[in-house]
Amino acid sequence: MSAAAKIAAGLLTALAVAAPSWAGDSFALIVTGASGGTTYAQKYDTWRAAFVETLRDKFGYPPDHLFVLAEQESAGAARATRENVQRVLGDLRKRVGKDDQLLILLIGHGSPADASAAGEDAKFNLVGPDLRASEWDELLKPIAGKLVFVDTTGASFAFLKRLAARGRIVLTATDSAAQQFETVFPEFFLKAFDDPAADTDKNGRVSVWEAFAYASANVRQWFEQHGQLATERALLDDTGEGIGREAQNPGVDGASARVTYLQPDAALATGDVALAALLKRKSELEAALESLKARKENLTPDQYDAELERILLEIAKISRQIRAKS
Repeated sequence: MSAAAKIAAGLLTALAVAAPSWAGDSFALIVTGASGGTTYAQKYDTWRAAFVETLRDKFGYPPDHLFVLAEQESAGAARATRENVQRVLGDLRKRVGKDDQLLILLIGHGSPADASAAGEDAKFNLVGPDLRASEWDELLKPIAGKLVFVDTTGASFAFLKRLAARGRIVLTATDSAAQQFETVFPEFFLKAFDDPAADTDKNGRVSVWEAFAYASANVRQWFEQHGQLATERALLDDTGEGIGREAQNPGVDGASARVTYLQPDAALATGDVALAALLKRKSELEAALESLKARKENLTPDQYDAELERILLEIAKISRQIRAKS
């Protein structure tokens, strides 16, 4: 690394804590589908309720930005039917702008769309008729904002291939259509947002990547402790290629997920348009930095150092401006 790049890196380290990443308005759709039994129903209800509480009370999601569908209708949730999913996504299509972020979390059971399409499509089991991955994709295409889509079911792998696209982060609990067993991934993924141990960069927030890595590590440990061969390997795709990567393996996916948070930036509550623009630019630069790191082996040392220096210097400059406004 050149001397200038080292200086910029030092400035970035000093200013990072005072300069949060940018995010627009945040929306979420949490769905627990058909459970298939009382034991599953109780577990899914507990997970859903705890995560909704985290989004609402800890992360500050307004009630009209948080949509909940469950097997049984209640005061806080509509029924998880095909029609209600279509209705909610139709509403979100009108409300989610290009600078906003939408989280969709699926908890429950999944299955191949049919025997001949096991590797190409899959269903998330709703109350009544299900929705295939390809149908979810069609419903999501008109939504302009950034999408974080997390399918925690056993048959989730097909969702990664179907939903991967630019501007989307897609997580699945499995990496193969053959993995259709009940998963333990959702328990640990949801726990990550309340466990300080998941915050590996110690910036006070858990990114989507950190939650993915935390859950993946805990899933491996769970199978080891139970003396079982792992029947699930979670994948994350944020390049749009539809290939994804496991948390512990090298790969180009992860740059966007590392700087994406479910927790909205408190700084945006000020309504300062200039500050919001600075936060947005910093987020874009951080994503570019992670992408550059992933491409390092394909660049000459001089090319890598020159681009690293440019990005770090601009981040340091933006960070100073943000700090002055905070």
